[in-house]
Formats: sequence, C-alpha cells, structure tokens
Amino acid sequence: MENNLFDENVEIIDVEDSIKTSYLDYSMSVIIGRALPDARDGLKPVHRRILYAMNDLGVGSRSPYKKSARIVGDVIGKYHPHGDTAVYDALVRMAQPFSMRITTVDGQGNFGSVDGDPAAAMRYTEARMTNLAEELLKDLDKETVDFTPNYDGSMSEPDVLPARVPNLLLNGSSGIAVGMATNIPPHSLDELVDGLLVLLDNKDATLKELMHHIKGPDFPTGGVIFGKKGIIEAYETGRGRIKIRAKTHIEKKNNKDIIVVDELPYQVNKANLIEKIANLVKDKEIDGISEVRDESDREGMRMVIELKRDAMSDIVLNHLFKSTMMETTFGVIMLAIDNKEPKVFTLKELLQLFLNHRKTVVIRRTIFDLQKARARAHILEGLKIALDNIDEVIELIKNSADTSSARDGLMSKFGLSELQSNAILDMRLSKLTGLEREKLETELREILELIENLEKILKSEELIEGIIKDELLEIKDKFKCPRITEIVDDYDDIDIEDLIPNENMVVTITHRGYIKRVPSKTYEKQKRGGKGRVALTTYDDDFIENFFICDTHDTLMFITDKGQLYWLKVYKIPEGSRTAKGKAVVNLIDLAPDEQIMAIIPTTDFADNKFLTIFTKNGIVKRTKLSEYANIRSVGIKAINLDDNDTVVTSLIIEKGELDTDDDEIIDDENIDDEVVDEIEDESEVAPHGQMLLVATKKGMCIKFNVTDVRETGRVTRGVTAIKFKEKDDSVIGAAVLQTNDQEILSVASKGIGKRTTAEEYRLQKRAGKGVICMRLTNKTGDLVGIVIVDDEMDLMALTTSGKMIRVDMQSIRKAGRNTSGVKVVNVDGEEVVNIAICPKIEDEETSEESDQLNLGESDE
Repeated sequence: MENNLFDENVEIIDVEDSIKTSYLDYSMSVIIGRALPDARDGLKPVHRRILYAMNDLGVGSRSPYKKSARIVGDVIGKYHPHGDTAVYDALVRMAQPFSMRITTVDGQGNFGSVDGDPAAAMRYTEARMTNLAEELLKDLDKETVDFTPNYDGSMSEPDVLPARVPNLLLNGSSGIAVGMATNIPPHSLDELVDGLLVLLDNKDATLKELMHHIKGPDFPTGGVIFGKKGIIEAYETGRGRIKIRAKTHIEKKNNKDIIVVDELPYQVNKANLIEKIANLVKDKEIDGISEVRDESDREGMRMVIELKRDAMSDIVLNHLFKSTMMETTFGVIMLAIDNKEPKVFTLKELLQLFLNHRKTVVIRRTIFDLQKARARAHILEGLKIALDNIDEVIELIKNSADTSSARDGLMSKFGLSELQSNAILDMRLSKLTGLEREKLETELREILELIENLEKILKSEELIEGIIKDELLEIKDKFKCPRITEIVDDYDDIDIEDLIPNENMVVTITHRGYIKRVPSKTYEKQKRGGKGRVALTTYDDDFIENFFICDTHDTLMFITDKGQLYWLKVYKIPEGSRTAKGKAVVNLIDLAPDEQIMAIIPTTDFADNKFLTIFTKNGIVKRTKLSEYANIRSVGIKAINLDDNDTVVTSLIIEKGELDTDDDEIIDDENIDDEVVDEIEDESEVAPHGQMLLVATKKGMCIKFNVTDVRETGRVTRGVTAIKFKEKDDSVIGAAVLQTNDQEILSVASKGIGKRTTAEEYRLQKRAGKGVICMRLTNKTGDLVGIVIVDDEMDLMALTTSGKMIRVDMQSIRKAGRNTSGVKVVNVDGEEVVNIAICPKIEDEETSEESDQLNLGESDE
C-alpha cells in the first residue's frame, strides 16, 4: 500500500500547535462571544440578542406580553446558537429587580425571588421590553451601529446597540471567561449622568471631581457600603474590594431588642441566610438569639431576629456580620471588551468610552438624517419646479407615448433627475391645489433649514456634545434613580455611640472570664470596715479578678498576660444587674484559650502625646506611644515582647506633661537587650523631672523614678528593668504614675489592711534599683495586693475573692507613714482582697451609720 504521508494533498500538522491554535480560538470565542460585556452598551452577546429579537417581534414596553418561550425560540433560532436554558436564564435575570438596578425586561409571572426561588418554566412566563431597553435600541434603524451576519449567514445582527444610557455601569455585569473574569457593580443612573456631564465639560476631570457625583456602587438590594478605600481603588485601577453589610434597625418588644433586617447585601440569598443563622444559634456559636423569622411581604423585606432579654443587640450584630452573609465583600473587576479586546478599565475610562460611543452614534445618526433630508429636499425641489411649470408639465405628459418617454421628456426639458421625474409622475392631482402648494413650499423650507442645522452639527464637536448632554438630561428626568445603597467612611460613621448616654460605669471581669458593666451609682457608699454588697454572683470556683471605673463612650484596651492587646467600646459590654455574672469575654474579643486579661485601660483617643506603659511580673517596664496601638485587629496585636518566664501584670496610660520633654531617639529593635539599654541610660545624678512612676511588689517594696528614665520604644520591644527584687519569690503587683510629690498613695494588703501615704515619703531613685519599703507586712496584713493614687474626692472600691465589693469614703482611711502597716479598710471575714480601684465620690443623704446598718452582712438580692 502506498504511503500517503508524502501526498501533496496531505498537510502535516504538529499536534501541539494544533491544540494551541484550537484552544486560543475557543478562548477568544468565549471571551468575545459569550462571557464578557461590551464596554459601550454594557451587554453580553446573549443579552444584546434577546433585546434585538424582542425588538424584531415588536414586544415594546407598550405592546402586549409575549410568551418567554417564543422570545427564547427566536433568539436561539436566529442569533444565539446555544442552549435555550442559558438564554432563558439570561432573560430572567434581566427581569429581576433585585439583580438589575433598572430592569431591561418586564416580566409577567414567576421570575424568581431574593430567596433563591427559581423562575417558572419559559412556557408559563411572559415578557416584553422596558422603557430602558427601548432607550438602548433607540436609533438602531438609522445606521448608527455596524451589523454582522448571524451564525448561519441568513440574517444580520448589530455588533453593539446605540445605548443612550451607560448600561455597563448602571446595571453592572459579571462573567467568567477563559483565564479572566469580570465583576462590575451597578450604579445609580442619576449619579452616572451627573458624572458624564462633568466629563463632557472637562475632559481632564480628576477622579475626585467625578466621585463628587458618582459616590460609589448602588446595589438594587440596598445595604451599606463600609469604607471608600475599596471604591477609590476600584475606580482608580479597575480592581478593588468593597465591603457590604445588611441594613438593620432595632425595635423593642417586651423589654427585649429585636434586630430587623431591612436590606441585604447584593446577591445574598435570604432563605439561606436565615438557615445559616438558625444553625449557628443551634450550635451555640452565636449567643443571645431566641428566634429568627421572615416577615417579608409585597411591601418589602423584613427579616426579624429576636434576642434574649439580657442580650445586647450591637454585640449580636457584630457576630452576625462576622459569621454570616450579612456582611459580604464585592470584588470589583472592571473588565470589558473594547475594539474586540478584553481590558480592565478605570471609572473615567469607562465613562469616556461611553461618551465616545455616543458621539459616534450621534454623528452617524446625523449623517443618516442629513442624507434622508437631502433626498427629500431633492424630491421637493423637483415637485416645486413641476408646480411652477404645471401647464407645460401636463402638456408634456399628455403628449408622451408612455411613462418612460414622459420621464425622459421631463428630465431633458426641465433638467430634472430620474427620482424627481418619477416623483412628478407619481404626484396626485390634489397637489395642484393652492393649499397643497403652500404645504410643499413650507416643507421644502423646513427641510432646507434642517439640512443646514445637520451640516452645522457635523462641523461642530461642541454641538455634538450639546446633543449628548440634552439626551442625558432627558434620560435622567425620565428614569428617576435615587441612591438606595448607603456609603459610610468607616465603622464609626454608623456607630451607635451618639445614641448612648455617657455614664460612669463599673466594669468587672472574673477569673473564668465573665465581664459586665454596672452603673457605679448601684454601689452605695459604706463606712470604713463595712462588709460590702455582692458585686456579682459567681460560680463556686470563680472569683472577680479585676474591675475598674470608666465611661460608656470610652475605648477599652485589653492587655493580656501574653502581651497581646485588644480593643472594645465600653457600651458594647453587656450591662447587667448588680448580682448578674455577666457575659463571657471570649464572645466579645478573640482571646486565645490560655490567655488571661491582666489590664483593661479606658481611653478617649490614641493621641501621640499619650504613652502605653506596660509592667511585667519580673519587673520589666516598657513605654510606647499610644498611637502605635490605634489600628487594632480583631485578633489583637502584640503589645510587648516577653521573656519565656514573664507575664504582664498591669499597664497604664501616661500623658506627656509640660515638664516631660524626653526627645530621645526611639528604640525600635524588637530584640534589644535590657542590659544594653541600661548602659544607654543617663548615669547622672537623679533629679525630679516631671512625671514619676511608682512600682510596687507583693513583698511590700516600692521604687519611684522619673518617667523619662524609661526610654520610648517601638511597639514590638521588650522594655527595660524597673525594679530588682530582694527576695526570689517577689514579683510586681502594681504601678502608678505620679504628677507631683504632694499626691497620696493608697496601699492595700490582702487581709484588708490599708493606708494613705504622701508620695514625698518615697525618695526618688534611679530605675532598676531595689526600692524602699512601701508597707510593713505581717501575717495580719498578708501580701500587698495593690497601690493607687488617691485624694479626698475619691472613693475606694475593693473586691474580695468571693466577689464582694465595698465602697469606702477615702477620707475615712487614715494617713500613715511609709514604713507602717495601716488600718482595717475591709472586713474580709476569712477572705482576701484581690484588687482595688478608685471611683468618683457619690454623696448620699443617709448618714454613714445608717448606711452601715443597712449594708452590714447583706448578701445576694
């Protein structure tokens, strides 16, 4: 058998090259012909073909509806050689008001829902075009766009629609092609028109000028966009990430909060969302929700989330945003087809492309109208000649053997064209009346004026732009499209802080991690030695570890034993009764399983003149600008580098005073060695220098040194030595900042013994010394548990291991020298004081004796 490999009719093709060529052809077919929209009319081929087929069928906005199956059949039979399901799905989306900012198909029947319900079969639904679709097709019959043959060459279809509206940005688009994808968000038509007018007036308009009118995406389902950073990035580069949250409001029912969801993020399935929330509640991943139900009706969306009586709506909302589709991220990719090529566009480029397209359409439409007007003027001029010479014309026609000879006679005698001659021969006798003659002359005059105006338009770009402006304003007036998606700069812009009174609160946290806030006025003042009132009900193996006084608007900084720092607003802590145990703090901040909170510091801002000063168990101190801790992440940030055997004990905020003029260079080496820093410290004689730090240990020792002895360091550093211990089992239990030596220091030991001492009695030393005696400790006093700066306008609050809290007038606590034990402040009855704090004084009408009789020995209410 003869080998045909060398036959001249056989072409040898490399398999690899063939696959590459075929795949590239397929890729371009998908990119250009299916998946991506045209930058000019914002339509993919399937959407364009649906509208064009409906236009062919005469299914306009004022026409009767036609079966969707009829429309789909025309589309796939004439223009779109793909499956009917794909065409019908596209038609359905064009009719969904929750998918399109302004729909292009008016559907009758079941076209799906925001709950994810599918549309009815195409044989059951009907459709017609909307007014907007007609604006996309307007002037299509005036040769404004190019036409190409359909897939079998039997008909033609438009490459692009004239599109009097910026549909790509108005309704957005999404699609996945080969190796690329597009995801363009919808916008408000009103804003887009305003932005286009700005660009028409000033081609060099900046993004800022455009965004003065085009604020950002405007989704058909509403919602709230958080942050303009993602919007600006998307508009500048064509890519960006936009965070969208559900829009909610709070209602009250039987003293319980109800979260009502009014709007959902774009493309979120409401039914799936409700199911997700229910599962989270069932699995106890979200606490505080008693019921979730859907009360939506034809009037609008209403998704109700009922809370338990002690639940705080703001806290529950935060969990819902974090764990469900009530918060989503829209990834913007403004990819579209321009001149048969896919490209990522900026906002300005897309607006300019639309304006360029409109200019082309206006020019081609004007040329079409001009040619038509000239043709009509040519006919009218011939008719006018005939009327001016009517007797001769009639005579010539009467004497002509046939139509052809009459036409030739008119052309030769009067210098008429063939078209003019035919028009004269077709002219009815009624045209010979005086009224008809006048109408003809008026029409000719108007046509000549029209021709003159059309010629002016073609010669003037300014007139062309004026036409585009008028059409845009007409569109804006016809389709009212106010913004429905709210845009906020950041989280604080929609915070509820302004609606919450700024009240003084006592915040408590237990050893097992339960936290709550209670108004400080709840705890009545008692005389010294009183037994106190129960601050909360604890488990048998739980006790209060920490408490402090702050206002509801303050920001709380949680510093843990591991050196991590977290952020929380005071009002976001659930408010409870005096005996309530509170809520688990792990539901409010993302603590690690083995992490314990050691300091909770309230602050009103993160100014550069404030310093976070951290003290550790092993006597280390670190001072860092508070501004370095301003951008706290939900998972916390590292506040200090700790040694392996060290933990954080407490932390303070120090404001730089007028005398504190430390301008030394910041040390920001995370591996800095303490001994190295000690060598850097000034070895000069110790002298008063504004603010001073006081550090106390559990064995009753205390050291006082200048704040400026602790150099300012970066956030991720270790710090330097504050105090050295005389005894091996000693450790730091507290610290305070002194402004002057006239201030008083309150020291309290574990057995309830306390005293007030003037700061002047503590001599100023250099940092890293062993200090002096702060309180003389005995078996009757126990170890030192805390020190605080006080004055007569303060009250003392002390906590015991069983959770009792006592409030003591500071004036009732005796002043004593540094090297003394003090007096009984709290009657512990076999318990121990675990912590102390100070709070503003509250004046009672009752006498201290009456108060003592009222509260002595009182237990749980």
